[in-house]
Amino acid sequence: MDLPFVVATLTKRGLLTPGRPIRVASQLGALRKWGWSLTGELRQAAARDPGRVALIDDRGELTYQELLGRAERLARTMRSALGVQAGDRVGLLCRNHRGLVEGIVAATVLGADAVLVNSGLSAAQLATVAEEQRLRVLLHDDEFAERVIGLPAEVQRVDERRHEELVAAALPGELRPPERDGRTIVLTSGTTGAPKGARRPTPNGFGPLVSIIDRIPLHARDTVLIAAPIFHTWGYAALQVAFALRATIVLHRRFDPAATLEALVTHQCQVLFAVPVMVQRLLDVPPPDPRPPLKVVAVSGSALPGGLASRFMDLYGDVVYNLFGSTEVSWASIATPADLRKAPTTAGRPPHGTRLAILDDDGQPVPDGRVGRIFVGNEMLFEGYTSGAKRETRDGLLDTGDLGRINADGLLFVDGRADDMIVSGGENVFPSEVEDLLARLPQVREATVIGVPDPEYGQRLAAFLALHPGETLDPEAVREYVRHYLARFSVPRDVIFVRYLPRNATGKVLTRELRRYYS
Repeated sequence: MDLPFVVATLTKRGLLTPGRPIRVASQLGALRKWGWSLTGELRQAAARDPGRVALIDDRGELTYQELLGRAERLARTMRSALGVQAGDRVGLLCRNHRGLVEGIVAATVLGADAVLVNSGLSAAQLATVAEEQRLRVLLHDDEFAERVIGLPAEVQRVDERRHEELVAAALPGELRPPERDGRTIVLTSGTTGAPKGARRPTPNGFGPLVSIIDRIPLHARDTVLIAAPIFHTWGYAALQVAFALRATIVLHRRFDPAATLEALVTHQCQVLFAVPVMVQRLLDVPPPDPRPPLKVVAVSGSALPGGLASRFMDLYGDVVYNLFGSTEVSWASIATPADLRKAPTTAGRPPHGTRLAILDDDGQPVPDGRVGRIFVGNEMLFEGYTSGAKRETRDGLLDTGDLGRINADGLLFVDGRADDMIVSGGENVFPSEVEDLLARLPQVREATVIGVPDPEYGQRLAAFLALHPGETLDPEAVREYVRHYLARFSVPRDVIFVRYLPRNATGKVLTRELRRYYS
């Protein structure tokens, strides 16, 4: 990434403003010594703005200096009392609060890998993850006490009380950068199977940050509410960006739409990081008066249903930014409010420093408007799965596993996962196109469409609809509505009404739960 562009973007976002020389020198020294990892970003923020509030959660406020101090004390005691060393793996089964942040930083300070565990895993899945990831320690919230009982005996378990004891018991001492950089391991969503561990790379400069804040107007010292789970790639990325911006971060253990809106107003948050289903649920409650001073609502993690961005922006202003990416490629494209006003289902355009290609099965580019496989290249492609499995690459670009197309205006549209596409009666059918259409019905609160076996056509579409309270719909009316707008083979033969769609902790629909209707 060219230096003039980096400098211009950092200046525009307020990161190169003058400061006290000793603090600026200390800030730069922290980055030189510790790099651009989460630990390095926290240290540079504490060096430049030690007294600024870094984090607000259910236990109150912590300044950057206080947060760094707690994380360092936890690291020292994890080393002395728990025997954690460089190369070990520390699991974190926590919701969004200070303990999770401190645990990630403490692990990576020691050169250990922090494994972010999805809070939605069952006890059996958790035991499998602990074994496959070779966890030495698991830090967990008290609410998960029963779920961790069956873990292998060699996994040391640290609940919230023990966490505080470790912080309080730390002996004085200096922490030096480890010989081995600690990595963060994010588990894939596992909506259709077992989650896989993906090793996240450590940024090697300002490039990744600049790629994001060039397209999404985040500024130094913003107040940011991170509603997306931090154990997910998007929530973790939000934490990294917030530390880099020396932002004040607001965290809630659980997402509640009314409480989120109240917190946005109370703390005067300019930024909200969320997954699309959270934005949808914010529209289910009355808007506060006065409205929160939102400038950015950054969403990612799952498809943005048709019309959702427009409805939200009609109420809260043109503030929605939609990032399409994955655990493996980080980001691929970003849609701005102007993009979403023009095309509400677009994934936008690749940010600066990102390459994107739509390729056929032979690895050749397809014409604009033609559906193909989405390949992405940037500075933050994952380093591989912890199991050793790989993803296909073409000319330095990584296969996202998604299908999509680029229109004549250069906007990307994602048609769904490659393994979600079905063949019905010889026709390729993309469930996402039908989902977007059904989501526009005023009676529908949320919709998803999947492929199911069919003895005559091979596969057929089944639509699952959750309606707003008091609303009704006739299945044949739903089919006629789709028939009016889409081809015959896109009409769902099955229309099933449910109270709600089963989702994981990041808001993705658990299709395996819906397939049980056909087992």
